Amino acid sequence: MATAMAAKSAPDFIFEWEGKDRSGKLVRGELRAGGEAAVSASMRRQGIMVTKVKKRRLSGGKSIKQKDIAIFTRQLSTMMKAGVPLLQAFDIVGRGSTNPRMTRLLNEIRGDVETGTSLSSAFRKHPQYFDALYCNLVEAGEAGGILEELLARLALYQEKTIAIKQKVKSALIYPTSVIVVAFGVLSVIMIFVIPSFKEVFTSFGAELPAPTLVVMAMSDYFIHYWWLIFGVIFGGGYMFIQTWKRSEKMQFFMDRALLKAPIFGDLVMKSVVARWTRTLSTMFAAGVPLVEALDSVGGTSGNLVFAQATQQIQRDVAAGSALTTAMTSANVFPTMVLQMSAIGEESGALDDMLARAAEFYEEEVDEMVKGLSTLMEPIIIVVLGTLIGGIVVSMYLPIFKIGQVV
Repeated sequence: MATAMAAKSAPDFIFEWEGKDRSGKLVRGELRAGGEAAVSASMRRQGIMVTKVKKRRLSGGKSIKQKDIAIFTRQLSTMMKAGVPLLQAFDIVGRGSTNPRMTRLLNEIRGDVETGTSLSSAFRKHPQYFDALYCNLVEAGEAGGILEELLARLALYQEKTIAIKQKVKSALIYPTSVIVVAFGVLSVIMIFVIPSFKEVFTSFGAELPAPTLVVMAMSDYFIHYWWLIFGVIFGGGYMFIQTWKRSEKMQFFMDRALLKAPIFGDLVMKSVVARWTRTLSTMFAAGVPLVEALDSVGGTSGNLVFAQATQQIQRDVAAGSALTTAMTSANVFPTMVLQMSAIGEESGALDDMLARAAEFYEEEVDEMVKGLSTLMEPIIIVVLGTLIGGIVVSMYLPIFKIGQVV
């Protein structure tokens, strides 16, 4: 009993070894073991004389992202479909990972499964990487004997979710980055360039045009209060982000404002609807009861307005209402989603119809991102051209005036 407990508590590590086989040929490889002695003993049993053993460093590394979990899920599903045993599949994925933190995480999960813990329970020990939806689907797969199929569904769901998030981010990053760069350029012009022109114009002794005086006054304000301007912008931005993260009221207000935004609101709405329908379709197809499935759907939508609406839908469905009726009462879903949901309920193919709705809105998001990129470019060019061009013209007006006098 003590030996078993000691073996359970001793952590395994990945060791890289080099040695010579019976023919004297140099060979190398990797082995998961509790120590260097265990590696040497294991290789000796295989007829290999180990000459060098080195423990792979697992400290540090990049943080584990959702994309890493999606890749792991896809690899695990593929290997299980190919008949690879679960523990061996974890070994293969762990050795193939380039992220030490991911390798360490998979080793911990493998150790739990090896001691008799179910896979879903092992995942639940790491909620920062595997959410309730993930664990519930894995548990349903274990109970129904279709784990590899549900892992494939999970991988597809994660890949679609990551793709749609990246598309929305790409649509927002471009204008944001241009605005930040433009502010930096304008600050440099106001603080360093305009004062040089001001010294030259002061020596003329002539009356300056009104646009030039306005720009010079703005430059003086920037020079004297640059610390206040940057402090308000960056400090206010930091406080705004922190409040957004920690205050539920602020989150609800901003999520509702994003849905009603003039240019990006439609994009945000369609991306949220795509994630909502994709999540519910995945869980319902896995055999999760509708009320339980709705418990995980709202949080994955990424929008507090839809999360609260989903809670109301869950209560209505639990009270006996049809899903489409409850969704209609929530008053947040497009008509097409309601129609496809109604057809799915009537035909008994709700998961398929929700998946079709998700695909439709994912394609809509893709097209909108392309359209927004095309639309934003001329708008940004016009705005920046007006700002910077106006400043340049204001600075050169006195020079043109002097040229006319001469």
